Amino acid sequence: MSFIKAADFDHLDEESALRVVLAGKAIALVKVGGAVYAVDDTCTHEKESLSGGFIDEDTIECPRHGAMFDLKTGRALSLPATRDLNTYEVKVENGEILVSIE
Repeated sequence: MSFIKAADFDHLDEESALRVVLAGKAIALVKVGGAVYAVDDTCTHEKESLSGGFIDEDTIECPRHGAMFDLKTGRALSLPATRDLNTYEVKVENGEILVSIE
């Protein structure tokens, strides 16, 4: 499994999302309680960027229609979204956030 540098750990604020594009994929990086999650940045309901959404513990809420997703599993937790997000493995090494998009 190969990892790509996505961002510096210190540049990602707690309980906020950062949109990055890795190998042509838009991904939202989210830091909660020091853990970093990576999920598709596009809501499965209406193609809205999730990086502008509200973070609450281990969930992210779409800013357009309020669909909520679990950051750990990508599972759609509320309507209007019915399809889950892809999640990506993350590791932090030497102050860098690394993401596997395989």
